[in-house]
Amino acid sequence: MPMNTKHTARWIGAAAVVSSLLFTSACSDPAASGAGGGDSSSVSVVGFSVMKTANKQVIADFQKTDAGKGVTFQQSYGASGDQARAVIAGLKADEVHLSLEPDVTKLTDEDIVASDWKDGPNKGILTQSVVTMVVRKGNPKGIESWEDLVKPGVSIVTPNPGSSGSAKWNILAAYGHVIAEGGSEADAQAYLEKFLGNVAALPGSGKDATTAFEGGTGDVLLSYENEAIEARQAGADFDYVVPPQTLLIQNPVALTKDASSAAKKFLEYQLSEPGQTDYAKQGFRPLDDAIKVDVEGANDPSDPFPTPETLLTIDQDFGGWSEANTKYFDENDGIVTKLLADSGKS
Repeated sequence: MPMNTKHTARWIGAAAVVSSLLFTSACSDPAASGAGGGDSSSVSVVGFSVMKTANKQVIADFQKTDAGKGVTFQQSYGASGDQARAVIAGLKADEVHLSLEPDVTKLTDEDIVASDWKDGPNKGILTQSVVTMVVRKGNPKGIESWEDLVKPGVSIVTPNPGSSGSAKWNILAAYGHVIAEGGSEADAQAYLEKFLGNVAALPGSGKDATTAFEGGTGDVLLSYENEAIEARQAGADFDYVVPPQTLLIQNPVALTKDASSAAKKFLEYQLSEPGQTDYAKQGFRPLDDAIKVDVEGANDPSDPFPTPETLLTIDQDFGGWSEANTKYFDENDGIVTKLLADSGKS
């Protein structure tokens, strides 16, 4: 069946993304294409960048269970928006675990993921975290709050919202803290102008942003809490701060329409207590508050997930992703898009 012009352009752009993706495989046929894996003993996971390390233990522990015995995995990780476009272009996927809901919506629009993907008890969410501020060892700039980020001489690293889901979480946290403190939309936009004026780098993904910061760029990195913890577990020598007002990050998961039976069993494991415990040990806040673990790399390993003074959410404070994505990140009229363009750093 011939493609229409819109789909052809979308396919060409996404195909370019596929060619540049980091793709690792534990299966015998990494070149296979199509939305789902088909093979009942194979799982193709397409995830946002920071899940590459976190999934290692989850997969290993799943393979020790009766359901996971003999199951092999193909895995692809990268910036969330790029990953969604790659799946549309034909990158093989049984499970998509992306940074934010609009990237899954792209796949429902293409009939790759069913429209009822959020109907389960987990509401389509697999992992969650909060926006944090990663600082140099000893916090030499004394960064404790959002207002500290717009002081003269403070240099910020955060991913680019054009490709990275984590960037959108970061910027909405920065914007939303003004509203949470009683400010107006105009006040929030004025704050964001100052914030963008202090941005030193906009890497393509959350993982790339962490790499840039570790390489010496910037005084502060906006990051997922779990990303900061994971980096410290790997030996990174920096500190991190959970600001008084921050945003709850909830990362969606969905199975493609023709996902393998093994993928369905794997998702059940990821949502189970053992799976969520594995993610918690990697720095993700478990979906079940009853799960308690010591977390190496956290500021307080015995109490790794402190409750901030104000915890913003997309649904309650920004009208949900459908509204927020258009209002702030529309490619032509979004508030953040325009502010980024005006800053000359987009």
